Amino acid sequence: MLGLDDLEIGLVFVAGQDARATLEHVKSFGVRAGQLVFPGGYSLRRAGEVWDEALRAARFTPITLVCSYLGEDYADIPTVQRTVGLVPKHTRTERVARTKAVADVGKELGVDSVMCHIGFVPEDPSEPLYAEIRDVARDLCDHCAKNGQNFTLETGQEPAHVLLQFIADVARPNLKINFDPANMILYGTGDPIEALGVLAQHVVSVHCKDGDWPPRDEPEALGKERALGEGSVGMEAFVHKLKEIGYRGVLAIEREEPDEAQREADLRMGVKLLRGLTGRA
Repeated sequence: MLGLDDLEIGLVFVAGQDARATLEHVKSFGVRAGQLVFPGGYSLRRAGEVWDEALRAARFTPITLVCSYLGEDYADIPTVQRTVGLVPKHTRTERVARTKAVADVGKELGVDSVMCHIGFVPEDPSEPLYAEIRDVARDLCDHCAKNGQNFTLETGQEPAHVLLQFIADVARPNLKINFDPANMILYGTGDPIEALGVLAQHVVSVHCKDGDWPPRDEPEALGKERALGEGSVGMEAFVHKLKEIGYRGVLAIEREEPDEAQREADLRMGVKLLRGLTGRA
């Protein structure tokens, strides 16, 4: 794949059924790298072959393959706890197998990072669920290691110190972090700039996403995602902190706005904002 610049601007994008058309659309935002999301219902049959051909033709670099799973719901914190990631027991076996299958597609594509929301890791390591999720993470790390890959967890659902302890307890050198500053705010789990400093040594990729804190009088509510630069993260401070910790990877913009036209307008605005903050305007 192409050599990328330090702090290259990219997008988080969902795999469409037509790989070439998907990449053509993503490149229309003026980017040449990003994180490729395979939704839970996306067939992985021949996915490596199809996407390898399309990526080479488009001269586009996927830095991470992202797993999402059927049945996940981000309506509020209790719903996330019940449905998201590898924590729910009734879907865990199927989702672990799916994650390994996505990792194997990544191996075909030469992608060295496989990412997911693992779900809410208990803050108390003595809880039985904590050991279960630790062992799941070890299993996935070992599978990814055979492919020469990192298994990468996205931040947000636990405070930085809990994630740091979890990484130490998993004790696998290829367990890494995708740092999403907005998620720290949306879940109310800590100041994202401070958390980035705490987790810096484990961060291999980032999302550039913005959002506002949850309402103080609604303890089960999530905060609200915003267009880049319109939320509470402070993108100038975030980019400055990334430079400070020595991060040189892709700045992958994520926007989850359901209205397609608004989402595309927000993504274009986000690309423009980051170009200014990285000196590429």
